[in-house]
Amino acid sequence: MSFYDSLETRSPEEREAWLMARLPQQVAHAKRRSPYFRRLLAEHAADSVTSRAALSTLPLTRKSDLMELQRAAPPFGGLTATSLADLARVFASPGPIYDPQGRGPDWWRFARVLFAAGFRAGDLVHNTFSYHFTPAGFMIESAAQKLGCPVFPAGVGQTDMQVQAIADLKPVAYVGTPSFLRIILERADELGADVSSLSKAVVSGEALPATLRKLFNDRGVVVRQAYATADVGVIAYETASEEGLVVEEDVLLEIVRPGTGDPVAEGEVGEVVVTGFNPDYPLIRFATGDLSAVLPGASPCGRSNVRLKGWLGRADQTTKVKGMFVHPSQVAAIVARHTEIGRARLVVDNAGDQDRMILRCEVATPSDDLRAGVVISIREVTKLRGEVAFHAPGDLVNDGKVIEDLRKYP
Repeated sequence: MSFYDSLETRSPEEREAWLMARLPQQVAHAKRRSPYFRRLLAEHAADSVTSRAALSTLPLTRKSDLMELQRAAPPFGGLTATSLADLARVFASPGPIYDPQGRGPDWWRFARVLFAAGFRAGDLVHNTFSYHFTPAGFMIESAAQKLGCPVFPAGVGQTDMQVQAIADLKPVAYVGTPSFLRIILERADELGADVSSLSKAVVSGEALPATLRKLFNDRGVVVRQAYATADVGVIAYETASEEGLVVEEDVLLEIVRPGTGDPVAEGEVGEVVVTGFNPDYPLIRFATGDLSAVLPGASPCGRSNVRLKGWLGRADQTTKVKGMFVHPSQVAAIVARHTEIGRARLVVDNAGDQDRMILRCEVATPSDDLRAGVVISIREVTKLRGEVAFHAPGDLVNDGKVIEDLRKYP
């Protein structure tokens, strides 16, 4: 079978009618069970939200506001429709932002993504996403189990042990960030280990440059991308056509003008806004902060849903590095630990196709001890490694920018 289910090949008209029939029910459910949405949507009648035009009149809920909302009403800001006692797990993403997981199989809807990448029952999956704090490891685990795939829960780091496990167990599939897959393959070469069993992969959390995809293809590993978040789950995924990312069937997607809730014309770059149909976490018009655009036409793979062009940057200064969000407030927290620092700017680039963070700090009297302390603070606050560069007071551009993303993708 070429498709996960018949939903993928419905006519666009049939899909739209299905989504619009479910939409008022989900809005009503959110208002009934979620204190936050009850307040936010008090002026809007659920039974009137039966079209995209009506949906566009509802206020946005921004991912960048979740930290403040959750501090005011812990643990989830009143956004969930299921009590804490009835959830399966609770996770913490950087910020921190706390994310719920409800009960039931494949709660984040990742099985469709793995299937599109060629994962089939019996395939051993080497899962290098973290099982610690964040939900990515469990996203893959539950989806693989639904497909009948056994999983090796590798998690992050310990490259030599990862290489040995692949050489011994011969998994056919990898899941994780593309940069870590490259590290594993290169380390295997250094160790003389045979990891040629890997033939397919799903990667997420970072961009996949064309140069890196070619490197994997030359090694016999066919790689597909997934676009997902800890709160929404899967939003879109790549198929064999490798032409954009097909939107997941259980997602109602909008592209809006950044800073507003107004939908843009097809093909215009804007912010990705998602309405989901998850009963536990009924996110209505959830603004992800990611920029993308809808590709015109149908996918050559035969799936009929709309396609996203891919990740085109951030609508705000929050950025994602090696699968982890980094927020301006975290930069402020690092600076607050070191009174010697005046202004600071976190610069992210991808020299050598690897994400890199450099915290540029204005300091009157630099020292090696200060540099070492700031490096430790970056690690503790963001859970990522970063470099430090010192500048004289007044050297940094005074444009209000705290995080600058200079990554380029061929």
